[in-house]
Amino acid sequence: MLTKNGAYTMTKLFLLLTATLILALPSVAVRAAESGLPAGEEADVHVLLDTIRANRKALTGVNLNLTSEEAARFWPIYDRYQQEISATGDRLAAIIEDYKAHFRDLSNEKALQLVEDYLAAEADRLKVRRAHLGEFAKVLPGRTVARFYQIENKMDVVLRYDLAATIPVVDEGRAAPAK
Repeated sequence: MLTKNGAYTMTKLFLLLTATLILALPSVAVRAAESGLPAGEEADVHVLLDTIRANRKALTGVNLNLTSEEAARFWPIYDRYQQEISATGDRLAAIIEDYKAHFRDLSNEKALQLVEDYLAAEADRLKVRRAHLGEFAKVLPGRTVARFYQIENKMDVVLRYDLAATIPVVDEGRAAPAK
């Protein structure tokens, strides 16, 4: 039997995320069509980020089922958390855009710098998540905090899956000449 707080709700979250991304994709396709490039090459990382961010709070609220007292304590912390985590997302988007701009003539040095930048952004993202854990734990029961992080992870996975489709893989056969 599925409980409201179990698999049924997680399925509902996945469906909401999927619907959100489906709504975002037409705007990416329209921009690609206007530019004359295939959707995968022109897809704007920022469109996907903005779509998820616009709906993230609502998706979180629907799936946490907070009491009014919990909500009053949780949402101010969540808003600060989102502001900080969004900054790391913006850094990641900039790294992706930088990579896409240099993809065709990517030197070994530039490739390594992009990997370093990516790993630094990921480390900072983890620091933000870890830093807010204690704050969330002060205002919510442990199981609800765990659920919140699960919901965050699911939204991140959907976003990263969509982002991955827009990022070409380094072509070893087309290495840029050494400088």
